[in-house]
Amino acid sequence: MYRNLTDKEITQLKLQGNLAYDWSTVFVEEPFCADTLRGNTYDGTVRIGVLSSDRHYDGDLTLREGIYNSTLCNCTIGNHATVHNVRMLSGYTVGDNVVLFNIDEMTCTADPHRLTWLEPMNENGGRRILPFSGMTIGDAYLWARYRGRKAFMQKLEQFTYDTLDSAEGYYGHIGDNCVVKNTKTLRNVAVRSMASDPTRIDSCIALCDGVVGYGCNIEYGVIAERFLLGEHVHLEFGLRLNDTVVGDNSTLARCEVGNSVIFPAHEQHHNNSFLIAALVMGQSNIAAGCTIGSNHNSRTADNELAANRGFWPGLCSSFKHSSRFASYCLLAKADYPAELNITLPFALVNNNVAKDQLEVMPAYWWMYNMYAMDRNSRKFAKRDKRVIKAQHIEFDNLAPDTAEEILHGMELLRGWIAQAENGVVFADGMEKSKRKAVILKASEGLKAYEDMLVFYAMKTLANNQCPAGTCPGAPHEWLNIGGQLISQPDMETLITDVENGTIGSWQELHERMDNLWKSYPAQRQAHAYGILCHLAGVESLDGKVWQLYQQRYNEILNYIEEQKAASRHKDDINPYRHMTYWDADEQAAVLEQ
Repeated sequence: MYRNLTDKEITQLKLQGNLAYDWSTVFVEEPFCADTLRGNTYDGTVRIGVLSSDRHYDGDLTLREGIYNSTLCNCTIGNHATVHNVRMLSGYTVGDNVVLFNIDEMTCTADPHRLTWLEPMNENGGRRILPFSGMTIGDAYLWARYRGRKAFMQKLEQFTYDTLDSAEGYYGHIGDNCVVKNTKTLRNVAVRSMASDPTRIDSCIALCDGVVGYGCNIEYGVIAERFLLGEHVHLEFGLRLNDTVVGDNSTLARCEVGNSVIFPAHEQHHNNSFLIAALVMGQSNIAAGCTIGSNHNSRTADNELAANRGFWPGLCSSFKHSSRFASYCLLAKADYPAELNITLPFALVNNNVAKDQLEVMPAYWWMYNMYAMDRNSRKFAKRDKRVIKAQHIEFDNLAPDTAEEILHGMELLRGWIAQAENGVVFADGMEKSKRKAVILKASEGLKAYEDMLVFYAMKTLANNQCPAGTCPGAPHEWLNIGGQLISQPDMETLITDVENGTIGSWQELHERMDNLWKSYPAQRQAHAYGILCHLAGVESLDGKVWQLYQQRYNEILNYIEEQKAASRHKDDINPYRHMTYWDADEQAAVLEQ
């Protein structure tokens, strides 16, 4: 319970260098220790929690708990906070056990209707959204993506203002146990933090108009304006970020990223990489020198790049907008001269300058880099250290979304193979160019795609006996909503329920997403069963067909282990990989860390 200061306390505070424009608007909680407030200025309504004379340790930095040499305006300070040398703290609610040290400006507007919108995916602002504390990556994607559903857009905007008007979604908030130090500017920023998953902001230049999720680290020269960060996001080493949504478990450093929506598990931490006006659906890596964006091919900045999960462009690659990529596209180092529409998943893409042709090898990961494919399916889940998992994420690279892409790729390959010219398989529609794309190893890729589908389906059904009589999942598109896979019919129902008022808030929308995630394993099994039925050309599987699939699954498992060992063996026998070590013992000691 807050109370006013007594005359005796006011006299002591004045003697300790404190100044207030109106002492009647300064409130404190019991037990109050006046000795913890020194050299401060108070303006407007200021509420101060319980403070003691204990010390707070942050690495080698030792600070006394309390508020020192700071200016506070219309703010609330939580219990056991440590606030030192904050030249202006205005409009913020600061949680318990927070450290604020050496900050020039930390201010927030009091009116949520005056907050700044961010403009993701498209530089002309046509996909703008207004982030709030508690917004998931899926929320941001829904708002940015479904612009053609005007009633849906109006409802989401109203949901957001309702949330911002409540304490839950308010921008000017610093969560418990957060550390912010040696930072020039924080303006209109909500920082989510708690004892079990604290956030740290250290040595930043400026953070403006954004939301920082739980467990984030933002350090060393970062400038971020108009942004939304999921949980456990790392921004580091001179990053420049604007108008961008960054998914959980992602790292951005030493690069420039703007006007983008990035799903979870994205890596981009090399100098000179450039990502603008893009949708990247996670589990992705942007290499050094890679240039994506601001290479517009129309009279306005309205182009976009869209890449499904697993996007991996090579060193110093550049792309034209607008382009689109299927899941797990690996692009060889090149300056790609025209817009691309790569419809084959798990493909290797190359611009062969000598032959002046675009080359695409389907199922490259499965055929030639099984070790990396297997590792990628495991490492993202292993690295997920989130305490609060509000954004549900499918980490497996073979899942309903990629399975449907593979089915589509098989249909395309069959048509292109049937029209092959002198043994060469050409593809239509993959590049905005007069030259045709060449499909490498088309027949091998078709066989690999079928093996991938069998592996996906049998792995999903592995704990079941022959599921004869089970109703197969109907064929339909699966949508990646911030990392969570949702069937097209379920997505349509969700949107309709928002439009008609059945879903009336972001909280209720999140509850629907939670329920869909709970039903996802059963839906995935039905989908896997439907894949097997489709491949077998039957409506249901009998015992004989099931046994054939079990046999083939066992053969595929043996193939996977052989290919994993073979792809790893390429590194082991490479003499250039060994030559920097004195002997095998040194190499083993270094690489086993």
